Amino acid sequence: MTARTGWHLGVNTLFLIPGRVGGSERYFTETMRALLPLHQGPCTLFTNCENDEVLRAAFKGCHGNLRFDCLGFRAASRPQRILREQFQLLRYIRRAGCDVLWSPGYTACLLTRCPQAVTIFDLQYRRFPEDLSPPAWLATHVLVSLAARRCRAIMTTSEFSKAEIVGALGVPSGCIAVTYAAADPAFGATPPDFAAPVPAPYLLSVSNSYPHKNLPALVQAFDTIATEIPHRLLLVGGPGRGEAELTAAIAAARHADRIERRSGLGDAELAACYRGADLFVLPSQYEGFGLPVLEAMQAGVPVVTTRGGSLAEVGGTVAMFADPGTPAALAEAIMHSLSRTSSEREAVVEAGRRHAAGFTWQRTARIVYGTLGAVCNRVAWTKCKREAPT
Repeated sequence: MTARTGWHLGVNTLFLIPGRVGGSERYFTETMRALLPLHQGPCTLFTNCENDEVLRAAFKGCHGNLRFDCLGFRAASRPQRILREQFQLLRYIRRAGCDVLWSPGYTACLLTRCPQAVTIFDLQYRRFPEDLSPPAWLATHVLVSLAARRCRAIMTTSEFSKAEIVGALGVPSGCIAVTYAAADPAFGATPPDFAAPVPAPYLLSVSNSYPHKNLPALVQAFDTIATEIPHRLLLVGGPGRGEAELTAAIAAARHADRIERRSGLGDAELAACYRGADLFVLPSQYEGFGLPVLEAMQAGVPVVTTRGGSLAEVGGTVAMFADPGTPAALAEAIMHSLSRTSSEREAVVEAGRRHAAGFTWQRTARIVYGTLGAVCNRVAWTKCKREAPT
């Protein structure tokens, strides 16, 4: 069943601070670009001061009846964002006359009577509470739990995350739609006029430095095999709560002079980094999706990763998996991958490209839009009620 023609879609983007929310920014932006051509009615994006101009530019020309309504505050203040989302957004939703509200950033407007769907990418905050301050953790836990109960449908980016949400938040599985992320086809296109920031050959990892990303283990693994390979190690990503540990690991490495770090790269520069790498390594202990794995495959780069969280699901039968708990296991997997013959490597590269091509933003947008349409028609709500445990 599809929603009635001309329904008004509202989108709560108050969570989005450009360049600060990681993969969820790319997920939202790419999904919206593919979703807007499907929507026949009006669409209003509720924005903050940081993202209003960015989103206006990103979606220019995508939809003839797209509106932007800025709440006029800076979302970098978490307490202010929470209050604005719960109270000010309520008034804006009423004024716009939305039929459905999509909140694609974990939390939702709990007081509105407008039918809602929320995207909960993962439950990282439960698995790694140390990544947040105690007040921030408590606020996240309460708001995500209430959003899961209040919204008529939940979307997430992997079967792994869906199972976590069912188990931890008590949500019936019928209320949750899996909407995979996808790699930008540009990662596999003709190289632009950008060169990688370090000379070849090099190993690449794209990740911020949160503890669960496990980057110190990668540094240690590289250090143990550096005398056997000519490669550098290029780490691309910004600082997180594990920055001190990563900095210490690099300082302690015997081959620290062959470890490079970069951050703040644009898409074209990042694509150049992928294409120039001999191998991509993501040693993370937990991912709700793991988009860099698909980006590397799209760019024609073999992948070594772990089975942490959804990575086994995203890596499929193409990635090489290693135990994230020991640098020795990572080092062994890296050496095994680098020792492939040229024909073996080409087979892995082609298999990776085929695998990545199975994930598209158009498919994601169709599932998201179908879910929102079901919420508009109360289909999702009826299904959840029917499947809810008594």
